[in-house]
Amino acid sequence: MRLFCLSLAAAGLIAGAANAAPCNANFKVSGVPMLSAMSYRTFEVFPKAKAPAMLQKLAQAVSAEGFDGVRIDKGLSSINAFQETTGSGRIQTLRVVARQQGANVRVDAIFDIQAGQLTDKKIVNEGLCNIINGAR
Repeated sequence: MRLFCLSLAAAGLIAGAANAAPCNANFKVSGVPMLSAMSYRTFEVFPKAKAPAMLQKLAQAVSAEGFDGVRIDKGLSSINAFQETTGSGRIQTLRVVARQQGANVRVDAIFDIQAGQLTDKKIVNEGLCNIINGAR
């Protein structure tokens, strides 16, 4: 079962410091439910890590969370993927970026859904953090 289950509203279904904080504490949501696209994002900083080495692990975690079309862009140190869970043909997108910051790596995960789609933010938070934790 996919952790990022979405439903269409038309169908009547509703489905200390920033750098040191864990993934759950960095979770943010932007957009207006039903009226605009929604963006769910979080990040975590991994000390003494290398971004290129993390990409494959992150891609495997993305796939394990039920995403399709997983693509690694080594030049951008990013992973792009999508899923379509509603049966409507309208996809939801995921982007994971691993940025080298000195001896540390900051991993950002952004999940976007289209206007008119809803999801449970707790489920998205858990799924994004599962992906980020896959880099360990």
